Amino acid sequence: MSITAKQYLIKSLGAELSREITAHDLEIIENKLNDVLAMFEVETTSEGKTDAESDDLLDAFLTAKQIQGCSEKTLALYRYRIEQLSAAVDVPLRRITVFHLRKYLMDEKLRGVSDKTLEGLRSIYCSFFGWLHREGLIQSNPCANLTPIKVAKVVRLPYSDVDLERLREACQGSRNKAIMSFLLSTGCRVSEMCGLNRDDVDFARGVAVVLGKGNKERPVFLSDVALMHLRRYLDERTDSSPALFAGRCSDRLKPNAIRKMLHEAADRAGVQDVHPHRFRRTLATNLIDHGMPVQQVASVLGHEKLDTTMEYVHQRTEDIHNNYKKYA
Repeated sequence: MSITAKQYLIKSLGAELSREITAHDLEIIENKLNDVLAMFEVETTSEGKTDAESDDLLDAFLTAKQIQGCSEKTLALYRYRIEQLSAAVDVPLRRITVFHLRKYLMDEKLRGVSDKTLEGLRSIYCSFFGWLHREGLIQSNPCANLTPIKVAKVVRLPYSDVDLERLREACQGSRNKAIMSFLLSTGCRVSEMCGLNRDDVDFARGVAVVLGKGNKERPVFLSDVALMHLRRYLDERTDSSPALFAGRCSDRLKPNAIRKMLHEAADRAGVQDVHPHRFRRTLATNLIDHGMPVQQVASVLGHEKLDTTMEYVHQRTEDIHNNYKKYA
């Protein structure tokens, strides 16, 4: 159905129904009719052209996101997820409707994809199609009625003092001990730590400047213990690599290598669920427990929203109970 025919149909139906129902109800019916008719819209272009148009829409969106400051990793994720959607529904991007999106998300759910991942997909699609609609590149936003997906809240615990002591004893070599101490002291993302150079660390002040998400710099702070292990590791190095943490061939250490090292240490220590990001959660919880304002904790972790920071903090039941008895 052509756009002109669709508009004529909606207008004619509206004229007939306007005598019998309220303006509010008419608006609801017209919106629903738009969604249904969009599924039957046929363009008079060849398939090759519609594919090219889809590529153009995606490239335009990614260019806009790049200008906004999105990282290459984020842009690659956007491209992968949107191309994956288009291939799965086998419909040009301009003609995707909310029905296509719901079916695709349901298919992914039945395939075993978690609700958290599905909500991430929905967020990407809302960003993409919302931008296309605001730019006037599509007539209606298929995500307008795509409601958020409820994600079950899972309690993610920080490392206990016993866990940390076991991991320290299981870490082999000065480099690995320096890495673990650095993660615990600074709360850095593992990618941020891997991007640091030696001259990024001010040993006199115990401060390092990392480049976080959105290419935003922020200071992180090293404890006396972290500085001790870092000095010992750097004093033992004989290579000329500027990287703060280097691999076997003096190359910059990669995040996957750090994850592998921590997993091996966890196996020796008998500690479960060991990964770099858990050190961020542990630092956030410890700082809050010691009375640091949540705004400052957010600054240390590089969070723009306090809600994000609070998701990292584990509220111990015994602490809540003790404070309740104190103030009630």
